[in-house]
Amino acid sequence: MNSDTNHLERFLEHLWSEYGLSPLSVSAYQSDLKILCIYLTSLNVTLLSANSIQLTQFMGQQKKLSSKTLSRRLASIKRYYRYLFRETLISIDPSTELVAPRIGRSLPKSVSEVDVEALLLAPNTEERLGLRDRTMLEVLYASGLRVSELVGLESAQVNLRQGVVRVVGKGNKERLVPLGENAIYWLTKYLNEGRTALVGKHMTRALFPSSHGNPMTRQTFWHRVKKYAAMVHIDGQISPHTLRHAFATHLLNHGADLRVVQMLLGHSNISTTQIYTYVAAERLKKLHSLHHPRG
Repeated sequence: MNSDTNHLERFLEHLWSEYGLSPLSVSAYQSDLKILCIYLTSLNVTLLSANSIQLTQFMGQQKKLSSKTLSRRLASIKRYYRYLFRETLISIDPSTELVAPRIGRSLPKSVSEVDVEALLLAPNTEERLGLRDRTMLEVLYASGLRVSELVGLESAQVNLRQGVVRVVGKGNKERLVPLGENAIYWLTKYLNEGRTALVGKHMTRALFPSSHGNPMTRQTFWHRVKKYAAMVHIDGQISPHTLRHAFATHLLNHGADLRVVQMLLGHSNISTTQIYTYVAAERLKKLHSLHHPRG
């Protein structure tokens, strides 16, 4: 099995160096392939010697997974075996006969503009952590950043004079995202009044450090958002990703072009962004049903 481990490590390094995949994406590939490796080991089979029947049987045991996780796991397997085949480590690609599961279209959860406004007002900006959190929420809603992009921001990525933030997203793709007046106001206030005290003696370049002066984690910010949502009694599950959805949905509700929203979100494929048009359409149908005399 040592050869399996060595080839897997080279494959993961290949994903990072050749395709620029994020650490989270590479970790997902690693997790999927390790689960497959454990299954094959129980059959006394290696990753390199597995055949299409064994891979099909493995996928058949994954039915309890969500359709998205199942699809990702299948993609991990196919990509790995394509890599082995191209590197002439195997003579036949056993994954070619695996079929992708059908994925139903699930609408992303969003929140109303009223709820977003209440959430933005929740932090106590008289306190330095509250000022930081208010600024993060304002930037997130104004820009639609992924939470990993938000907590990973450095001060040098923000240009207040031009009113933009330079974001390095998935695949190391860079994009410029406008901030808007409110986000610029709170960023200016935070940089002048809050960040220096949070950083203290630490030499971090993080724009939004934790209370200990270190870069903040995604989990920490997620808990902060949950706390503020509970304070203002927002119903349902809410997370930083919910605000990203709200950003896209509210833009479309106010007439933004889909291609513009795609660019702002950093989606490489327009089909990924199109799902937000369904969210907007569902909202319009509800409004029609509520207010139209024959709704």
